[in-house]
Amino acid sequence: MSGKTPESGLRLRVRDVDVVAPNFKKRLSGVTSTIVQLVPEQSKTLAIATLGPGLPDTLPKLRWWQVPGLLRKPANRPFRIWHARRNPEMLAGVVLRDVFRAPLKLVFTSASQREHTRWTQFLIRRMDRVVATSRKSAGYLKVESRVIMHGIDTHRFSPALSPEAGAVAVGLPDEKRYVGCFGRVRHQKGTDLFVDAMIALLPDRPGWSAIIAGQATGPHIGFERELRERVRAAGLADRVHFVGTRPQIPAWYQALSLFMAPQRWEGFGLTPLEAMASGVPVVATDVGAFSEQLEGSGAGILVPVDDLDAMIAAAACYMDDEKRRSVAASAALQHARSRFPLEGEANALNALYEDLWHEAST
Repeated sequence: MSGKTPESGLRLRVRDVDVVAPNFKKRLSGVTSTIVQLVPEQSKTLAIATLGPGLPDTLPKLRWWQVPGLLRKPANRPFRIWHARRNPEMLAGVVLRDVFRAPLKLVFTSASQREHTRWTQFLIRRMDRVVATSRKSAGYLKVESRVIMHGIDTHRFSPALSPEAGAVAVGLPDEKRYVGCFGRVRHQKGTDLFVDAMIALLPDRPGWSAIIAGQATGPHIGFERELRERVRAAGLADRVHFVGTRPQIPAWYQALSLFMAPQRWEGFGLTPLEAMASGVPVVATDVGAFSEQLEGSGAGILVPVDDLDAMIAAAACYMDDEKRRSVAASAALQHARSRFPLEGEANALNALYEDLWHEAST
């Protein structure tokens, strides 16, 4: 690359920024999490900056008042790249490029696994490059795309010395094994399926307990309340732990011996990768990119969506067989580190940008 990479947390000159990663949603989401993890890795070799609310100050960032500077060419490139991940960000890029004649090329990443609306299709057709986060996502696009799957920070997510040590680190008794379900607490995420599986499994397995990490918001608060009551009625209130949102979530993965991803729908879904990178085997439903994440890994079992019996049986396979669980844990760690390192995703995206710049120079 040419020029200097933007430094985290410092005010940047627009002329020094070659790639803009807009984030127009203030509330934390999977897309926001992707940007927060990716941009620092990309910025090691690329002049990239974020734009928008809801992002930590440690990221290289442009301010709103600097947006007019995007109408001029960057100092070191023939044009700037605007990498959108949502409709409003695609629209902003189209307006900047086509209305205000900003020297921009537009890239869009799609994780969706459903038919796009006409409006979304209209915007996608105006992109210069389209990225799909899985083969399934690519199948819903009506334009040419490049599959670049999300990666995981294998330094941030890594195994503890043992699950017992991991449990002690987060304040849990170390005489138990723990099975976890992490993410927002809501019907779409299948939290109720996890609870029902635990109600079926835990009474006959006194050495195991469960952890539900995640927040219920707005209309989903009542859903969580019902789940807590279901657990209490089953006599498991002291063994199914609702721990809420935890800022140090990697430490909670380290306390687990098994992870379950019971989603009914998902765009991509990072939690199985986070578990695998922590050396934890996975039981996951066949949604999002879970099948492609587990493909050929030996790291877990894929079950049909909304199939509680299959989920219970798969979890029991690991909970009742320490050797099988240990083999799967080792396979999970190796698979995450070899196939899904965050730097692999960052390098693939940076290579896509370089392709665009190279085309302009030939």
